Amino acid sequence: MATGRPFELVVFGASGFTGQYVVQEVARVAAEDELRGSLRWAVAGRNREKLQAVLEKAATKLGKAELKSEVGIILCDVSDPSSLANMAKQTAIVLNCVGPYRFFGEPVVKACVENGASCVDISGEPQFLEGMYLNYNDKAAEKGVYIVGSCGFDSIPADMGVLYTRNNLKGTLTAVESFLTVKSGPEGASIHDGTWKSAIYGLADQDNLKKLRRQIGHKPLPVIGAKLKRRGAVFYSNELKQYSIPFMGSDASVVKRTQHYLHTHLQETPVQYAAYTTVGGIGSVIKLMFAGLLFLMLVKFSFGRKLLIKYPEFFSGGYFTKEGPTEKQMEGSSFEMTFFGEGYITGQDPEQGKPDVKICTQVRGPEAGYVATPIAMVQAAVALLKDKSSLPKKFDGS
Repeated sequence: MATGRPFELVVFGASGFTGQYVVQEVARVAAEDELRGSLRWAVAGRNREKLQAVLEKAATKLGKAELKSEVGIILCDVSDPSSLANMAKQTAIVLNCVGPYRFFGEPVVKACVENGASCVDISGEPQFLEGMYLNYNDKAAEKGVYIVGSCGFDSIPADMGVLYTRNNLKGTLTAVESFLTVKSGPEGASIHDGTWKSAIYGLADQDNLKKLRRQIGHKPLPVIGAKLKRRGAVFYSNELKQYSIPFMGSDASVVKRTQHYLHTHLQETPVQYAAYTTVGGIGSVIKLMFAGLLFLMLVKFSFGRKLLIKYPEFFSGGYFTKEGPTEKQMEGSSFEMTFFGEGYITGQDPEQGKPDVKICTQVRGPEAGYVATPIAMVQAAVALLKDKSSLPKKFDGS
């Protein structure tokens, strides 16, 4: 990791909706006994006044008046390569909160790799993640830096949940299904429309993702044990007593990349994986079907995408908004991911017979987008700082 630099962490896009909560989380972690007074960090963005306001808000919330004078401020713009290079030269790790990453992510990755800084982001965009691997993996390895995508909700809970399930099965885990349930309080729940935009552009550009994966050329993972059966577009989960649908996020992509790495480099048995989300009762299913069909129709056309982006609240039934969730909404929200795994007891050959052991594990956490995500992102960055000796020296994008 880069040494002799003014800062260890820089939060880029600190004045954005998610960035402000990442700033608060870094400040909270920096105040813990283990790091108290030793973590050197800064905020970065285009507008000094907005960055100062974010620090003032964090200082007030955490009761740390000294925060405003302890934290550095770096002015830079994602459209200005020289300013990004200047930021990267000053830190060991950049926490990139500027999305959608398909439009704004690569200049940050490029600046970090060229100037010897690692980069952590919270992208849920497989095309961006795999494109960065294709274009920058070898360069990052040469520089000894790490470009780590998807360090937020829901990717880290999904990936860590599968690994935790594997580690706790007495035998060989061969398949996992996960079910995400999001809970809200009396104030309801909402998500900032930045996530909505990423979903729109991602679904509209799926053909290019397929081309990108063909360029990468990873061999398909072998299927060990019984093949995991895929569920329908809408189905009733007997385990959770709710209707469920396939989860449209990046979980499956992220878990598969990890499983590819573990199988290729550590010769571990690859785990088949499918991700779903619960939607409640039949009334919720009907509403979702109408909204989903309309979304899929509109996202295919430029005019439709413009409508979706301009009116996120209308087309999402109030779930995605330009303002994002209120503090009360966040306080009343939480998530739960339930993992159902199956495999073979120790000594049993997975190639012979049906799975003979099952396991259920759960990952629970606070509000997903702006409480759990900053926690996950900041802990990923701290792990890069503190546990470099445990990290692979050459990473293959898995």
